[in-house]
Amino acid sequence: MPGFGKKSMENLAQCHEDLQVLFNEVILTIDCSVICGHRGKKAQQEAYNDGFSKVQYPNSKHNSIPSLAADVVPFPIDWKDVDRFNYFGEFVLRTAKRLLKEGRINHVIEWGGTWDKFRDYPHYQVRV
Repeated sequence: MPGFGKKSMENLAQCHEDLQVLFNEVILTIDCSVICGHRGKKAQQEAYNDGFSKVQYPNSKHNSIPSLAADVVPFPIDWKDVDRFNYFGEFVLRTAKRLLKEGRINHVIEWGGTWDKFRDYPHYQVRV
């Protein structure tokens, strides 16, 4: 059975409780890594400068405490395998809908892979 490594657990612990519940459920079926939870000002500026974010600090959902966003990728990571990111993202969204229906999470989860202007395949966020 898959499980999170130390860094993934640290990153997930920085996130909103709904994201923690969701990805602790996802990891039971699909191996994945939480590559980012909270981002401070410097990290957000770097993400913006490098083209990984379209917003500057403090406007990202990663900038709140707890973070309202997490970047999570299927493991092992293959950034070029868009089909795998799509499969993973659809699985995460189905799991989130089930958990919401069961009352185990309280918010809708959005996935950056469904956005029209900027596809952010690793990005999941709490809709508040």
